[in-house]
Amino acid sequence: MLESKVESFLRRHSFSIENKRIVVGVSGGPDSLALLHYLLREREKRNLFLIVAHVDHMFRGEESFQDAMFVKDFCRQHNIPFEMIQVNVTRIMNETGKSSQVAAREVRYDFYHTIMKQYQAPYLVLGHHGDDQMETMLMRLTRGSSGKARAGIPFFRPFYEGFILRPFLCLTKEELQHYCDKHGLVPRIDPSNAKDVYSRNRYRKQVLPFLKTENSHVHEHFQRFSEELQSDEEFLLELTVEQMNTVLTKREEDKVTIDIKPFLAMPLPLQRRGIQLILNYLYKEKPASLSAIHIDQIFSILRHHEPSGTLDFPNDLKVIRSYQQLSFQYEQIRTEPYYYEVNKPGTIMLPNGDSITIDYIAGASPEVKPNTAIFSFERVQFPLVIRTRKKGDRMTLKGIQGSKKLKDIFIDQKVPRQDREMWPVITDREGYIIWLPNIKRSSFEGVDPTADKHLKLTYNT
Repeated sequence: MLESKVESFLRRHSFSIENKRIVVGVSGGPDSLALLHYLLREREKRNLFLIVAHVDHMFRGEESFQDAMFVKDFCRQHNIPFEMIQVNVTRIMNETGKSSQVAAREVRYDFYHTIMKQYQAPYLVLGHHGDDQMETMLMRLTRGSSGKARAGIPFFRPFYEGFILRPFLCLTKEELQHYCDKHGLVPRIDPSNAKDVYSRNRYRKQVLPFLKTENSHVHEHFQRFSEELQSDEEFLLELTVEQMNTVLTKREEDKVTIDIKPFLAMPLPLQRRGIQLILNYLYKEKPASLSAIHIDQIFSILRHHEPSGTLDFPNDLKVIRSYQQLSFQYEQIRTEPYYYEVNKPGTIMLPNGDSITIDYIAGASPEVKPNTAIFSFERVQFPLVIRTRKKGDRMTLKGIQGSKKLKDIFIDQKVPRQDREMWPVITDREGYIIWLPNIKRSSFEGVDPTADKHLKLTYNT
C-alpha cells in the first residue's frame, strides 16, 4: 500500500511532515498528481498547509496551457492555493544555448523558490520516484559523473533558505499509476515522455524493464545504494576539506594554488574529491563538457616527471603545473614588460601589487633581512633601474666567480614560469644587475664597515 510505504520511508529518514508549510511542484502528470492527492488526504490529519506551484514551459502551446488549467481546476475543487507562471523556455534556450531540460529545470526551480518565499513555506515537495532514481544514476554513471553526482537524487537536501523533499523515491512508476487508477485520478500525459530523442526516455523504455525483470525490487536496491553513496560522500567530503586546508597556498576568486607534495601524500579518494572541490569553487556552475577525463588529466600532470605543464579546461580555465605548485586560474598570465628609473629614495609599486622601497641608512652595521639588500653608497649610486628581465640577462653572484644567466637562476630556484616574466630585476646606473629580490644577491651587495651611509632596498610582497 502506497501510504504505508511512504510512511515507513519517512520514518527511516527520521522525517515527519506534521505541521509543515509545503510548496508542491505539480505538472499534472501521474507522479505529481499522485503526490498532491496523497498530501491532500494527509492534510487534516497532519495539519499541513499546501500550496501548488505549476510552470507552463510553453513547449506545446495550447496543450501545455490546458495542463496548467487542469491543475488549477483540481486545486480550486480542493481549496488549495494555486500559483503558476508561463515562461517561453524555447526563447531562453536560443538566447543562452542551454538544453531544453536544463533551461526548463532552472525556470521551474526559480519559480518554486519565489513561491516558497511568498508563502513562507520552507519545504518544496516533488514527485520523483524510484524509476527516476534508477534512470538518473544509470545516466550519470554512463556519462562518467563522479563523487556525489553518482548518488543520484537525494531524498532531502537544502534549497536556498529551505529544503527539497522527495517522499516517493521508495515507489515505482507502476505503483503511482496504480494509485491514480485506484482513486479515479486522470492525469495529463506529456507526449514528449515517449520520444526516444531524450536519453532518459531510452533508459526508461529499454534498460529499466530489463532490470525489473531481473529483480522486481531493483528500485529499492538502487535507493539504498544512493543513500549509502550520499552518506559516504558526506563523510569523505569532511575529511577532504580538512586535508585541503593544509595544502592550499592560495585561494582567490579566480585562482587556487596547491602544494603538490603534501597533496599527493593525501589518500587518493581525498585527492579526487579535493580536485572536485576546487573545480566547483572556481566554476560556480560546472560546464556540461567537464568530465572525469579532465580529472585524469590533472593527475597525469601531477605525476609527470616534467616540472611544468599547462592544461586548457572548459570556459578558459587553465591548470598550470610549475615545479611543486599547481594552479587553477582564469586570469591571463601578464607578460607586459615594465621599466622604472629611480633617482631618489622612495617606493615603487609594481604591476603585480608588490613594491620595492629604497632608503638611505646611516651606520656601519645595518641589519640585513631576507627581503632586503644593502649596498655601500659609494659602490651603487642613483639612478637605479627596476625592470623585467631581458633576453641574455646575466648577474654576478655574491661569493661566486664569474656570472650566471638569469634564466638558469630562475630554473635552479624553481621560480614558477608564469612569475619569471614579471619578476623585478634591479640594476645600477651602468646596467649591472645588483639584486634579484628574494632570489639571489649580487657581488655588489654587502655592508662596508668603513662606510657611513648605505643604500637599503626592501622587496614587499
